[in-house]
Amino acid sequence: MSGGVSGACPCPRRSSEGSMEDLNGDTVGNLNQNSGKPPRDYSSMRHFSSSSWSAEPESNINIIGLKSRTEKKSHFPLDIRSGSYSDKGPKQYMEDEFICIDILSECDGLGANIASPAAFYGVFDGHGGVDAASFTRKNILKFIVEDAHFPFGIKKAIKSAFVKADLAFRDASALDSSSGTTALIAFMLGSSMLIANAGDSRAVLGKRGRAVELSKDHKPNCTSERLRIEKLGGVIYDGYLNGQLSVARALGDWHIKGTKGSKSPLSCEPELEEIVLTEEDEFLIMGCDGLWDVMSSQCAVTMVRKELMQHNDPNKCAKVLVLEALQRNTCDNLTVVIVCFSKDPPSKIEIPRSYRRRSISAEGLDLLKGVLNGR
Repeated sequence: MSGGVSGACPCPRRSSEGSMEDLNGDTVGNLNQNSGKPPRDYSSMRHFSSSSWSAEPESNINIIGLKSRTEKKSHFPLDIRSGSYSDKGPKQYMEDEFICIDILSECDGLGANIASPAAFYGVFDGHGGVDAASFTRKNILKFIVEDAHFPFGIKKAIKSAFVKADLAFRDASALDSSSGTTALIAFMLGSSMLIANAGDSRAVLGKRGRAVELSKDHKPNCTSERLRIEKLGGVIYDGYLNGQLSVARALGDWHIKGTKGSKSPLSCEPELEEIVLTEEDEFLIMGCDGLWDVMSSQCAVTMVRKELMQHNDPNKCAKVLVLEALQRNTCDNLTVVIVCFSKDPPSKIEIPRSYRRRSISAEGLDLLKGVLNGR
């Protein structure tokens, strides 16, 4: 079992070369180190091995949080911090990875363009090899910030980054053609939050104790995904796309996608959800399907809120969810990232007292009838 650890910011200096090396110039370290230590202080970054794109014009998320003469400030005082926890579960290998950057403006090459608060988070559930998710984790943010549309066209930049990451799988000699990964990211600029998802990981917002799902699980049996798959000539056998893959969208898996440019039933295109945070929005839960296979979104939000009220530590909250999923006999790797939007714990929800509606029992009603009939 492993909790979040500190690391260097992976943001690259801008370059015209699209090399696929680790952005830090290093390799993933020992994944099991410090597993017995208490959670560390919230750092600016941790990484661990662990819509249909809208055609609507770019919205305010393109300018909120960007430094300019007319800089906009959020009316909602965000204080972003995050926690994480992972476990390989009953599987032999750990194929999940995640990334947490609480202070995006501290990354090289971004300080002059991004104002605080700005943050970036991702959960990647790999398959077909332990390096698939790591391959995406090391490069997805690099592709976003190096895109020509960044930072003023953030939606287009993210869409383009998913495509570039997908093509990089095809061109990477170190990866097998059957390697692939789901990708779920959260990009925060000011009080706006953008969720992009391709696969069956899930992002859930905790809104005053209520769970609000910000992503859709891309399972082949999902009606919209099934129709898209069948339209492109794909088939679904026992819940698996072409009898091989349990997700309808993913990066990589070129043994299914075929040649570049061909229409494939397996899509790398993310669905996008954009929201403006308010004071009711308390935290975000991002988790791979190993969590959601055995736990509802509302259950997870309820547990996290209760834990935050007790100790206000998102690392401990992430661990509690992972351990609970293990108790419920999940069959997959587990990775959970929790992002809190305030330095304070959630406040107790006061339920207003309502007037008690009094009713009479059946026995009492019979007794009353008897009294009235005897008059």
